[in-house]
Amino acid sequence: MQCGAKETGYVYCPGGHYICNNCHGENLFNAILNLTLSAEGINPLSIAEEIIKHVPLPMLGCEHAWIAAGALLSAIRNHGKIEVTNGQINEALNRTRRQAIGAFCGLTGVCGVAPAIGASFSVILGAACPKDQETATTMRVVSRVIEAIADQTGPCCCKNFVRTALTLSCQLAKEYLGIELAHTEKIVCQDSHRHPHGCRKNKCNYYLIEQESPINSNSPI
Repeated sequence: MQCGAKETGYVYCPGGHYICNNCHGENLFNAILNLTLSAEGINPLSIAEEIIKHVPLPMLGCEHAWIAAGALLSAIRNHGKIEVTNGQINEALNRTRRQAIGAFCGLTGVCGVAPAIGASFSVILGAACPKDQETATTMRVVSRVIEAIADQTGPCCCKNFVRTALTLSCQLAKEYLGIELAHTEKIVCQDSHRHPHGCRKNKCNYYLIEQESPINSNSPI
């Protein structure tokens, strides 16, 4: 624990240490938000990779969901057809934070990256319970992201999920928002050796098959 709160937890280290959901990633949230607000370009995959490169992320963790929301909204903002304010980006990341909770991909079947993309569409469309098509579209977006992520499990990998979701989100942005975002990006994962459950290797689109030796990384496990 860091704050001293007590709660039922599902993920803890072999030494018995546990960090609650409120404290988890606390030091990274503002860093991710600031990088999101200053990001350039209309390729959400490139934006996400830059954030992943500059933030000391754990191999797995819901911080990745914040990156997914931020990268998508930054790309849409930079595209210019739809106005996206800094306040909306902040709002989407905070909404994501409320639903992206560690281990819930397995416990409830909802990876935090899916509501991250949903939050992005929601703030743009103005979705809310009383609304009709705005809310329906947001739900359809989330369901398609979940389906795409489900094809990438075994074991789960947050970095893969971000890349998979953002690639699909470019298609969804064109379909539902009428904007075309760049999404061609040659991504080679630099973190395969860090996966605590074992990397999927050649089952993953981002694994460099020729490179089996570990790559130095200063990021925490």
